[in-house]
Amino acid sequence: MTNKIENNSSRKKLPAGTMESLKKIINTLPKEHIRGIDRVRLVDSINDPRLRQANTVQLPGLYHPKQGAQPAWLEVALDVLLPKNVPIHKRLLPKLSFKANLAAVIFSLVGQHHYLTLRHSVKKGQLESSIRLYTEKQLRKWNESEHTLRARLFKPLQPTFERWARSLQRRAKSGGKTG
Repeated sequence: MTNKIENNSSRKKLPAGTMESLKKIINTLPKEHIRGIDRVRLVDSINDPRLRQANTVQLPGLYHPKQGAQPAWLEVALDVLLPKNVPIHKRLLPKLSFKANLAAVIFSLVGQHHYLTLRHSVKKGQLESSIRLYTEKQLRKWNESEHTLRARLFKPLQPTFERWARSLQRRAKSGGKTG
C-alpha cells in the first residue's frame, strides 16, 4: 500500500484538491496491485541519470522498481501535466483535464509495477499492450466511480459506442476507404 504522497514540486499552488484526487485514484486500485509501492512523489520534471535527457522532457511519470532494501515508488512530473511556460490558451486544456491525466499516469505506473513484479507470465513483447489494457480498464472503472450519474446514463449506449470506435479504427487502418 502506498504510504506517502510527497510533493517535491517547486509549485506554490497545485490545482484544488490534487492530493485528495490522488488518494481517490489510488484507492480505486485493487490493494494487491499496489502492494510494494512505498510512495508517490510529485516533482517538476523527471531527472534520472539512467535516462537520456531528451526523453525526460516530456515524460509524465516514471516507475522506480524495488532495488535492494529500497521499495518501489512512483514519480509524476507536474510540468508535463500542467505546463508553465506556454501561452494561456495552451495551458487551459491541460488544466481542465488534469485529474484524468493524473489518473492515467498513476494507472500506467501501477500497471508497470503489477506486470513487472506480480505477473511473471507476461512476456516482454506483450508487456506494453498489457499495461495499456490495464490502464484503459482502470480508467474506465475510475471514470464510472467519478461521474456516477453520467456513467449510469450512458452505460446502455456503451456497446454501441465501442462498436462504432472499432469500425472507425478498421476504416482508418484500411486507408480511410468508405464503403
